[in-house]
Amino acid sequence: MRLLWRPAALLAATVLLTACPDKKPATETPDAGSAAETPLRKAPAFNADSAYQFTAKQVSFGPRVPNTPAHVNCGDWISSKFRALGLQVQEQPFTAMAFDGKQLRGRNIIARFAPQAARRVALFAHWDTRPFADKDKTKPNAPLDGANDGASGVAVALEIARQLAAQPDSLTPAVGVDIILFDAEDYGYDSSTQANLENKLAGAGVESWCLGSQYWAKNLVPAGYKAEYGILFDMVGAKGARFSREELSRQQANDVVGKLWYNASRLGYSDYFIAQDMPGITDDHVFTNQAGVRTVDLIDHVPYGDEFFPAYHHTTQDNMSIIDRNTLKAVGQTVLQTLYQE
Repeated sequence: MRLLWRPAALLAATVLLTACPDKKPATETPDAGSAAETPLRKAPAFNADSAYQFTAKQVSFGPRVPNTPAHVNCGDWISSKFRALGLQVQEQPFTAMAFDGKQLRGRNIIARFAPQAARRVALFAHWDTRPFADKDKTKPNAPLDGANDGASGVAVALEIARQLAAQPDSLTPAVGVDIILFDAEDYGYDSSTQANLENKLAGAGVESWCLGSQYWAKNLVPAGYKAEYGILFDMVGAKGARFSREELSRQQANDVVGKLWYNASRLGYSDYFIAQDMPGITDDHVFTNQAGVRTVDLIDHVPYGDEFFPAYHHTTQDNMSIIDRNTLKAVGQTVLQTLYQE
């Protein structure tokens, strides 16, 4: 993913926010204990140990770079896990040209819980890893484990699926859930680190990032797919993660932002889901929104000095040492609760 709006835009937004302290943000929800508050419904307990193991299993295959055996083997494992849980699984193979001219063999993985349900919520993530740690000061050409940037989002989705599948019919949520995992998200051109390279997709009307979600948005699976809203998991498992309210998410699905942040607050996770608005980024939610699924991007995206992503981002430091069960729990439990509140 990459930043859409530069720091100057963030400064302007901060001025606007602080200039009107008497006005509440649109995402604010009722105070705890108010008459308007809906009781928290009983939701399954998200198992952070299980999500951690799902993360580690993906990393054990090696970097999941398209056109490599590790990528194929991990994709096969993900599909098999969803099938073992009883979800309806469909794969969407595709070929796409990367910014460097390589033809990438990718596949999106779609797993459906309660496919008969009319009302549906989509959970999105990407399962590939970036092929080069271009922000790494010592190993910029090395592939990376992608423990957080890729594996953590898939792991949270898998654990949510496991919890849903374990419930008797009388204790499942009132919505069906579609888990849609995109491929070739992280094989993009970063002008800040790769200025010496040519972006062969420039001027072709194709974004170099998010190749799998771009393909899915133009070739929906299931055909004619519709959902009430979507939640994108991206970098959702690192120690000290903080999830801000990203610009495009607020523009396209502000009510869903409100639900998530409100539920997180009631569950005690406000240290993770912070009340801060941030600039927009190019991520898979750009294209799911274009496809008609109003989507919120849950991503660790706050100012880190002059950067807007954590220090491990697109470096070899993105390994299991940064993964934290508490962060996985905060995200997974909040999303499970949101599903059960529908």
